[in-house]
Amino acid sequence: MSRRIVAVVAGLFAWMIVVNVAGLILRLSWPAYASVAAALTFTLGMMIARLAIGALATLAMGLVTAKIVPASAIVRLLPGVLLLLFFIPVHVNLWNRFPVWYHLTFLLSLVPLTYAGGRMADTSG
Repeated sequence: MSRRIVAVVAGLFAWMIVVNVAGLILRLSWPAYASVAAALTFTLGMMIARLAIGALATLAMGLVTAKIVPASAIVRLLPGVLLLLFFIPVHVNLWNRFPVWYHLTFLLSLVPLTYAGGRMADTSG
């Protein structure tokens, strides 16, 4: 398997790990969050926490991808583009469940935060 494919897969895998671990911690440490998670009836604070987890995961994804393939800007951004393409229909289906700002914040941050995570890899040595 090519190093580029490995980088993209590893970045996406890092995103999934961060989202799942942080989501588990959120559910275990915030009973009110856990009680509304299935119904998706989140408070403002809960939505911000979810966006923060997504941002952290996306930065990690960019960092992991760039550590594996430091020289290819396209490969470094590809995981963010793939997540954007994956999540657009998900958010369209959930459009009425969340405020517009929530959808736009999440979707419009995927590629720039992937880039920022890649830049972090450049400066981390």
